[in-house]
Amino acid sequence: MLNSIFNDGLGGSAEITSVLICSLVSIVIGFLVAIVYKLTEKGSKSFLVCLSVLPVIVQTIIMLVNGNLGMSVAIAGAFSLIRFRSVAGTSKEIVMVFLDMTLGVATGMGYIWFALIISVIVLLVWILLVKSNVFENRNEKILKVTVPENLDYTEMFDDLFKEYTKDYTLEQVKTVNMGSLFDLTYKVNLKKDIDEKKFIDEIRVRNANLKVMLSHPIENELL
Repeated sequence: MLNSIFNDGLGGSAEITSVLICSLVSIVIGFLVAIVYKLTEKGSKSFLVCLSVLPVIVQTIIMLVNGNLGMSVAIAGAFSLIRFRSVAGTSKEIVMVFLDMTLGVATGMGYIWFALIISVIVLLVWILLVKSNVFENRNEKILKVTVPENLDYTEMFDDLFKEYTKDYTLEQVKTVNMGSLFDLTYKVNLKKDIDEKKFIDEIRVRNANLKVMLSHPIENELL
């Protein structure tokens, strides 16, 4: 059941019926991936369209270069070039793109049932993990604070962090406004049931009432 429908490989030719079956399955799988992503992440229309058609595009490329190692390496290089010249997406977007490409490779080699089974398994696990709270930490936040250049920021908020957070890390320091200000970015793990407004107000007292922003981490890093 998990064998390729191209019993003799693609070699020089492939039956039009087999090609149409692979293409139809790729389109169905791509649409299914897009629907699941929309239901769990509410992605943009352009990204959902991309997810819908990517498997059949990858499948077509695999059919065209099957058996040609040099051409396969060239195509892989083209994919890498496109990836690194585009705007970096979130980790979830990147995973979905890789899933689409993997399924496209499977259908391109004729492994129809394998692609269908893997897509169903991965999407079910995806839905389960996204909807559950297994890896969720609502107390982890990104704190951005602007301070004047004449203040020593190194230990400026340490006592407040010890009072309101379990742990914290200074992730980035950046000068702004011609060097007259510092933008500090902290990753903080807040204690439960703290008063976030009081925490922010106490920081404002020390940073001359300049900008303070507390937000959830941005999901733009993959591992």
